[in-house]
Amino acid sequence: MAKTIHSMIRVLDEARSVDFYNKAFGLEVAQRLDFETFTLIYLSNGDSPFEVELTVNKGRTEPYALGDGYGHLAVSVADLDSEHDRIGALGFNPKKIVEFNHDGVRIARFFFIEDPDGYKIEVLQRGGRFQ
Repeated sequence: MAKTIHSMIRVLDEARSVDFYNKAFGLEVAQRLDFETFTLIYLSNGDSPFEVELTVNKGRTEPYALGDGYGHLAVSVADLDSEHDRIGALGFNPKKIVEFNHDGVRIARFFFIEDPDGYKIEVLQRGGRFQ
């Protein structure tokens, strides 16, 4: 069986993106590979083997067009309300908390945040299928 290991996103400013993912989600640089025209930065934490791979194309000065195909990354947290407050206090402007129901049953409780490049990240309360 295939195992998901990372998701890659292109970012404009390495330091700003690494700082955001560290402060917002506790992700640390697991590995940084510098090449002539680009740099790869793998971010992870001890809670999951899944990584976020940041790709920085050297010399790029214009933001990336995210298009209409990209959806979002998702992370789960133990206490959604405290994370919403903490992330808000960092100045990252989380959206409102939403409860998602289906046939009268709560499926998820979540909010969204955007990274410095505009990528959306869904922050979900742990429970059910969202562990």
